Amino acid sequence: MKIDKKIIPLAIGGLGIGTTEFTIMGLLPDMAKSLQISIPEAGHLISAYAFGVVVGAPILIGYSVKFSPKKVLMALMVIFTLFNALSAMAPDYTTMMIIRFLSGLPHGAFFGVGTVVAARMAAKGKEAFNISLMFTGLTIANLAMVPLVTYIGHTFHWRWYFAIVSVIGLLALLFLKLWLPDVKSDKETHFMEELKFLKKRQAWLVLMITAIGFGGLFTWFSYITPLMTIVSGIPESYMAYVMILAGAGMVVGNLVGGYLSDRLSPEKTCSLLLFLMMISLAGVFFLSEYRNVSLTLTFICGALSMSVAAPINIMMMKAAPKSEMMAAAFMQAAFNIANAMGAFLGGIPLEKGYTFNYPSLVGVGMTLIGLVISIRYKYLYTSSENHETVTECVTCEK
Repeated sequence: MKIDKKIIPLAIGGLGIGTTEFTIMGLLPDMAKSLQISIPEAGHLISAYAFGVVVGAPILIGYSVKFSPKKVLMALMVIFTLFNALSAMAPDYTTMMIIRFLSGLPHGAFFGVGTVVAARMAAKGKEAFNISLMFTGLTIANLAMVPLVTYIGHTFHWRWYFAIVSVIGLLALLFLKLWLPDVKSDKETHFMEELKFLKKRQAWLVLMITAIGFGGLFTWFSYITPLMTIVSGIPESYMAYVMILAGAGMVVGNLVGGYLSDRLSPEKTCSLLLFLMMISLAGVFFLSEYRNVSLTLTFICGALSMSVAAPINIMMMKAAPKSEMMAAAFMQAAFNIANAMGAFLGGIPLEKGYTFNYPSLVGVGMTLIGLVISIRYKYLYTSSENHETVTECVTCEK
């Protein structure tokens, strides 16, 4: 399979974003010890970053949509690189919380613009797969960079993690400049016009599916290190390999999700994935004490965590055809609400003294809610689309 080099700069940006977003899960104990806080408190750093994504995505997209997507993507990567560099120097917990929030601001906007650019560069009928190629950078981060940086953070110091992310950000800037085509902006618009899609129930259902349903997986991933070391009995020195396993699942799941979405409908793919997530998280809760089963579930949950990216983004682009970039940015906000909710709600049973497999039980409930909403969405909108298609055919025959 030949990959167009034009998609590579977006993938490198995703590599940097994935590295900064997910490495922290494997280094929570190290950061907690260094900053003299508890592990659940360190988990709030995940939530701070996610909150930055939620705030930054719509605001940055709203005021940049009239500019060239290439210039916007480069500006966002400058912000991303700067604040990750500052994270490496944060002296205390409060400062780190603020900087992690600021580091998250460009995340959603980058993927929002990148998703639309990737879809526009794709051949007809291959939009979902091309989006999945962009997200390949995110999955390769989990396969290669997250384990590597986790190892470096454990061996030397967690601050090296942010320094490495900054270097990746600089590389992304270089390749955006060299290889990304200068795609013209479709229109000049205003912030409030871009937000009109939020009046549609269809768009809100997609956002709810994402924020609630896929938040379930973050209850698992946010606390994967203590889950695997304390419950499954895996030595902490092996966590880098565990993260490689999860990353391998993400690479496979991302591409499979894009493929299925183009072959089936995005709506069917979404409901299927949510059902599988619910079953897998239940397996984590009941079976994590069995080491080999726990490792198998790590691969499966990793695959499911990224398989949704392409189909759910296509669903949102259908729901907001006149505000695609803003809608895609809101999707990134929704994914990070899922991240924040997963880390926060998953931490509640831990604060009550329960073991580290209990966050996944919370995740089962979240994915069940997402599945119900997804089924409702499919009933409301795929049925109406089919009805409209039949009506048009009958009219043509007449």
